[in-house]
Amino acid sequence: MKKIGVLNKDISELIASMGHFDQLTICDAGLPIPEYVWRIDLAVKEGLPGFVEVAKAVANDLVVQQVIMAEEIKKVSPHIDKKIRDIFVGVEVVYISHDVFKEQSTKSRAIIRTGEFIPYSNLIIVSGVSF
Repeated sequence: MKKIGVLNKDISELIASMGHFDQLTICDAGLPIPEYVWRIDLAVKEGLPGFVEVAKAVANDLVVQQVIMAEEIKKVSPHIDKKIRDIFVGVEVVYISHDVFKEQSTKSRAIIRTGEFIPYSNLIIVSGVSF
């Protein structure tokens, strides 16, 4: 359910169309995205836009029930893991293997691709409701 804030037309439309338990993925530049999943490609160059900034913008505009990340982020990119947990305070965080994550991401309503080059900078957001 949409709050306010995101200016990108496609992301704003996606957020407005999200229902309870719908999923959206925000990913780094390298996550494979199948042809059949709606790709919102924001990547301009390495690091632009950053994964954390995009996650924060979406978090400010969407009711979030759960966040799913790859287990590997805790060892390989712990600073990103912490930043995501700081953005989604009070939201359940679930960790799964990266292989399972890649499969799960294909069930998302859309995948937002950032220019991030930090390994495992990927998350799946499960939409909640505001009532």
